[in-house]
Amino acid sequence: MQGSFQRMATVPPSMQGAPASEAGAFGGPAHRASAVPATRVRRRRNDAWVIVSSCLIAMFTVFVLLDAFAIERVQQSVREADLSSVLAAQSETGASAETDAGASSGDAGTGSGSGDSSDGALGAAADENDEDDSEAASTTGDSDSQAESGRRHGAHGGPGGKDAGHAGGSSGGSGKTASSNDGTLDEGAGSASTAGTSVGSYSDDNISIQVSQVRAYDTDIYVADIQVSSAEYLKTALAQNAFGRNVKDSTSNMAEAADAILAINGDYYGFRDDGYVVRNGVLYRDEAAAGTDALVVYGDGTMASVSQDEKTAQQLVDDGAWQVLSFGPTLVEDGELAVTADSEVSQAMGSNPRTAIGMIDPLHYIVVVSGGRTGDNAGLTLYQLAQVCIDNGATYAYNLDGGGSSTIWFQGQVLNDPSSGNRDGEREVSDIVYFG
Repeated sequence: MQGSFQRMATVPPSMQGAPASEAGAFGGPAHRASAVPATRVRRRRNDAWVIVSSCLIAMFTVFVLLDAFAIERVQQSVREADLSSVLAAQSETGASAETDAGASSGDAGTGSGSGDSSDGALGAAADENDEDDSEAASTTGDSDSQAESGRRHGAHGGPGGKDAGHAGGSSGGSGKTASSNDGTLDEGAGSASTAGTSVGSYSDDNISIQVSQVRAYDTDIYVADIQVSSAEYLKTALAQNAFGRNVKDSTSNMAEAADAILAINGDYYGFRDDGYVVRNGVLYRDEAAAGTDALVVYGDGTMASVSQDEKTAQQLVDDGAWQVLSFGPTLVEDGELAVTADSEVSQAMGSNPRTAIGMIDPLHYIVVVSGGRTGDNAGLTLYQLAQVCIDNGATYAYNLDGGGSSTIWFQGQVLNDPSSGNRDGEREVSDIVYFG
């Protein structure tokens, strides 16, 4: 027995259940047990870095999207509870503006050459040297030609003949234009524009443009009065001459590439998957934007809003649509305000840079672009934008993309100061509307 105990004493410690600390020295189970937790720790650290990185990427993506699209849509929101009283006050201001504008016109007729402006009024007097440049009149094309065009293109006809071009974007304007029965522009009556500071003018046989700057609602506003002999001179252009969601360029680049005379940003169709897109008579997208009115420019030079719930894009083309844009809302119809309190709240809150296009008469158009989101420019509400259009003679007007997109370009120069509030300079957009 004693010998057996002695032999057991010589058995290696690992065979006798040696302590874990001693076994570990020989690479035994204790070593493996300590290695497993270390591996798990490294894995958990890697997993944590993956989670943190993913969160950072997601946060950055959300920030970029908000910065590009959402933030500027909700800045300077209007309190819904006070909206009715605000609109009522603005309505009174608009009426005052019309009275002041009429008084200013009377003063000009007696040779005073000046007019007082008040809050909400557009009564700034034009420079005497620019009075001739502010004279213009509505134009109509050849009725026989339009009737024949109507038989070819639909109920509203199509654009006139394309044999006459413009004289080039750098040509100076005579400022004496009116309508004639042969579809060209001749000397004639005065413009419907409210008095303002003349910015420039352009005129050739087919296009007459008068651009002025007015100050109203604590905002610089550019108003262009445009007359053409045919709807073919009201054109649109796509960024990089291509249709697509992610195809963008600045308004000025597109205007220069198109040899435009005057251009504004369009409806930024690439921001959405729906909304009719017809450009220069070509149907690009027929997906309706439910509950939205589209702006339709017909081949006979008329403009109208058409519900996308009631007509397809192809039906509009069959009816003679030359351009179809989808943004809104409609601002003016039959010379009356069409924007409502619901439109103010649900579609575009508060004062912002704005872009609108409208019609005084067929082939006689108006463009309005306002500043905003800067110290010197409060921006316009939809109601104020509509009132400016009416004050300048619009019988119909439609709201286009605004905010940082709002840009007006005339004969090689951006007139306004595009701003999104957190960055200055032109925003790249999908399309433009231009005359040329």
